[in-house]
Amino acid sequence: MLKTEVASQRYIGLDTWDDDEILRALWDGQMNAVAALRPALPALQTAAAALVDRLRKPASRLVYAGAGASGLLAIQDGMEMTPTFGWPSDRLIFLMARGDKARLSPDGGSEDDADSAEWDVGNNGLGPADAVVAVAASGTTRYTVHLVAAARKAGALTLAIANNPDTELLKIADCPVLLDTGPEVIAGSTRLGAGTAQKAALGMLSTLVMVRLGHVMDGLMVSMVATNAKLQDRAARMPQAITGAEEAVARKALEAADGRVKTAALIVRGLDAEEADRRLEATGGNLRRAMAGLDPGGST
Repeated sequence: MLKTEVASQRYIGLDTWDDDEILRALWDGQMNAVAALRPALPALQTAAAALVDRLRKPASRLVYAGAGASGLLAIQDGMEMTPTFGWPSDRLIFLMARGDKARLSPDGGSEDDADSAEWDVGNNGLGPADAVVAVAASGTTRYTVHLVAAARKAGALTLAIANNPDTELLKIADCPVLLDTGPEVIAGSTRLGAGTAQKAALGMLSTLVMVRLGHVMDGLMVSMVATNAKLQDRAARMPQAITGAEEAVARKALEAADGRVKTAALIVRGLDAEEADRRLEATGGNLRRAMAGLDPGGST
């Protein structure tokens, strides 16, 4: 029996408890789920390093995959990669049992469709340049297991996140990550504890990867895409915070850089936009390395 499917003796009579007792039990479940991340940190570190290595390849793609609630959490994390870190949208793929329809209309039977998983891998041409992040609380979901197997056979790097030990998904993935959250407050309702741990693990994994790929400096999302007024204000503050320039100088540089924070910071340091872009390209997009050796006062 999978741990996430076990009906815990602790919660017998749950429906007869007072509201505050039920909420405390649910809170305990959430805290236990977060605590399950601590033993998984080494596996997340290994997975992140493998992802960074693969995603540095030209035209590499980041693929998020899953079914049901786990698939939705995977997609949610992936959807943030472009606005937060500037990851190219054409290098993102979302694969979910039953496709886009499953996002708005749940269909539990679709997660057993192994044939569609293999078709998804072939139809998207997954191969050695790609990296797949697959999530399944049970670790046995047929769609997700078959997708990982097919993707690995095609040469893609495969990462798997599951909440039950010694399950097929973790055994076949290149980089397995176990989040041992144990029984749920409501047996089998993995949108609760398991989902919380998955959400946290996905966010930690992708953030570490994007830090290593040069999309973060000093805790700032320097590759973000400013698509609304709030983000435009944030973008305007970042060159100022990084360089110590006056607000007017930073905003002028950002305008000259067409809204690109990294380029703007280098313009403040004395480069023109073209020189700044060349320097960033030479450093693999790493702003800290690109700034090394430039005069803080603004001359090269």
